Amino acid sequence: MIKVWTDAAEAGLLDRFEARGSTFLYLPESLPARAVSVTMPVRLPSWDVRFGLPPIFEMNLPEGALRERLRLAFAKATGTFDEFDLLGIVGRSQVGRIRYTGQKEQLQEDVPFQSVDEILSRRRDGDLFRYLLDTFASFSGISGVQPKILVRDGGSLSKTTYRLSDSYRGATHIVKLWEQNEYPQLAANEYFCLRVAEKCGLDVPPFRLAEDALALVIDRFDLRPDGTYRGFEDFCVLNARRTDEKYRGSYETSVIKRFAEFANSSHVAADLERLFTLIAINCALRNGDAHLKNFGIVYEDVRGEARLAPVYDLVTTSVYLPNDSMALTLNGKTKWATVKELQRLGETRLGGAPARVKAILEQIETAIAATSREVRAYCKEHPEFDDIGIRMLQQWEQGAASSLRAA
Repeated sequence: MIKVWTDAAEAGLLDRFEARGSTFLYLPESLPARAVSVTMPVRLPSWDVRFGLPPIFEMNLPEGALRERLRLAFAKATGTFDEFDLLGIVGRSQVGRIRYTGQKEQLQEDVPFQSVDEILSRRRDGDLFRYLLDTFASFSGISGVQPKILVRDGGSLSKTTYRLSDSYRGATHIVKLWEQNEYPQLAANEYFCLRVAEKCGLDVPPFRLAEDALALVIDRFDLRPDGTYRGFEDFCVLNARRTDEKYRGSYETSVIKRFAEFANSSHVAADLERLFTLIAINCALRNGDAHLKNFGIVYEDVRGEARLAPVYDLVTTSVYLPNDSMALTLNGKTKWATVKELQRLGETRLGGAPARVKAILEQIETAIAATSREVRAYCKEHPEFDDIGIRMLQQWEQGAASSLRAA
C-alpha cells in the first residue's frame, strides 16, 4: 500500500485492486485542497480503475531506457515490476505537487547534489553518463521515452531568478540525456526548437545546452522559489487516458477543448492563443511527438486558476523519421496541417480574428528565420552537428512553406 501526499500533506492511500487494477481512497480528514487532481476531487467513495493506475498517478512514471534500468535494478527485490512497483521507487521525487511513500513512512525528499555547471561544461564520457543515470534514476519521477533525470543543484539557470535555501533537498533541474547512436544531436535539436518557442513569446523555462551537446539542462517549472511545488497535470490526465493512449485524440477536442474546460482563469483567452501558437510551432518545426503528455496545465491551488504549462519536449522529429506525421489528428487526419487548416483552427476553435491568426503564423515564421541563423552559426562551430543541422533547416523550411505561408 502506498501513501499519497499533496502539497506535503497526507491525502490518501493507493493499493492494488483486483487482478490488474488499483484503488485510491482519500483519508477521512482530507480537505478539498488535498485533491490529487482537478479530475479527482475529494470524496468518500474510492477511485477505482480495473487496469493499472489512475492517470494522475501514472503521469510521471519513467518510460523507455530509464524504466528498463529501474526494472533491472529492482525487479529481483520486488519479485514483480509493474506500475505500482515503479511508483514506489520514484514516488518521493516527482514533477508537480504529489509525492508517494510507504504507508507508515513520513515524506522526506533527499535528492543527491549534482553541480549543473559540471554537466554543462565538462567534456563527459560514457562513465559520467552512466553515473548520472545510476545515481538519479530512483529520484526521477518524470515521464518520457528518452532518459530524463531530476537533480538537485540549488538555484536557477537564470542566475538572477532565485537561490533556494540550503535546507531544500528536492530536485531543481531536469537533465535530458541521449544515446548518440540512436538519436544523434537530439539535445541540440531540442535546444534550437525551444529557442523558436522562446522567440515567439511563449513561456519556456530557463534551459542550457551542454558544451559537448550530450545533455540539455532545464529549470523545473513546477518549483517555486520557496521550495514548494505548483500543481502540474498533462493532457492524458485531463482526458482520463493512460500513457499508452497518448497518441489518441485530436488537437481540436483533446487539447484545445479540454484545456478550455479546465482553464478557469482570467487569462483563458491569452492562454488559448499561446496553445494555438504552440500547436502551429509543432507543425512548422515538424515535431511528430506533440502528443497528449507534451501539453499540460499548472496551478497554484487545485481549486484555483489553471494556466497553460510552459513549453517542454519540443523537437524536430522528422530528421530521424522522414515519414513522420502529427501525433494527434487535426481536421480528422495526422498529415501536417496546412496554413489554411491552421487558420481555420485559430478562427473557429479560438475565435481569433483572421488578422490576428495570420499575425501569429507570421511571428512563428520570423522566429524560425532568426533561429535558423543561430543553427547555421552553430554548425560552423560544431561540425558534428552539421548533418542534423542542415536537415533541421530543410524540415523547418518545408514546414514554414506549407504550414505558415499563405499561398
